[in-house]
Amino acid sequence: MTSLDKPTEDTTADDTTAADARAVTEAALFEAFGGVRGMVETVVPGLLFVTIFTINKDLHMSAIAALAVSLILVVVRLAMKDTVKHAFSGVFGVAFGVVFAMMTGNAKDFYLPGMLYTLGLALAYIVTTLCGVPLIGLILGPVFKENLSWRTRNPGRKKAYAKASWAWGLILLAKCAILFPLYWWANTAQLGWVLIALKIPPFLLAVWLTWVFLAKAPAPIDVFAEMEAEEKAAAAEAAASEGSPEAASEAGGRHRRDR
Repeated sequence: MTSLDKPTEDTTADDTTAADARAVTEAALFEAFGGVRGMVETVVPGLLFVTIFTINKDLHMSAIAALAVSLILVVVRLAMKDTVKHAFSGVFGVAFGVVFAMMTGNAKDFYLPGMLYTLGLALAYIVTTLCGVPLIGLILGPVFKENLSWRTRNPGRKKAYAKASWAWGLILLAKCAILFPLYWWANTAQLGWVLIALKIPPFLLAVWLTWVFLAKAPAPIDVFAEMEAEEKAAAAEAAASEGSPEAASEAGGRHRRDR
C-alpha cells in the first residue's frame, strides 16, 4: 500500500460515516414528526372542512366530516397496528376546533385552537432555547437514544439543537404573523385555504433545516449502550469476585486504584 492510498481510504471511511449519520438523522426525523403519512393526516381534516364549507357554507356538515375523517384515520392506524400518536393528535386538534366553532357559531373558530397551538409551540421553541434546553433536543434526544446527554457531554450537538429550535420557533412565528391577521380580516374560506397552503411548506422547511444542522453535528451519545456496557462490566466483575479469592483481591485493588 502506498502513502497515497491511505488518505483515500480515510476519506472513504469519513464519507461512509457521514452518510450513516445523515441516514440516522433522516430516520429519526421521520419517526419524530410522522413522515409523509403524518403530514397527510394533519392536512386532510382541515382540507375537507374548508372544501365542504366553501361549497355549501354548512358549519355542522363541515365540522362533522372533518371529525369523522380524523377518526377514520385513527381506526386505519389501529387496524394496521401502526403508531397512532400523530393520528390521535389530529383527532384532538379537530375535536377542539369543532367544539370552538359549535360554541361560537363562527366557522373561523374551527381554526383557532390550531393557531393558538402553533403560537404556543413557537414560543416554547424560543423560550426553551433561551433557557439552554432547546425543545427540539428534548423531542429528538430519546429518538437518538441520547436522552439529555447532549446538554453536558456533547456541546456541539447542543448547539445544533439550539439552531434547529430557533429555526422552528421563527418559522412558526412567521406563520402566525400571516394567519392571525387573516383570522380577523378574511372570511372562513379564505382563512381555511391559506392555512392549508401554509400547512406543509413551513413544516418541511423546519425539518430540512433541522436535518442540515444535525447532519453536521457530532454523533449522539448512546446512553442506553453505555448503561448496558456498565451493567455487563459490573456483572463480569461480580462473577470474577465470586469465582476466586485472588480475583476478588485483584478487583478490590483495581477499585482502590481507580479511586
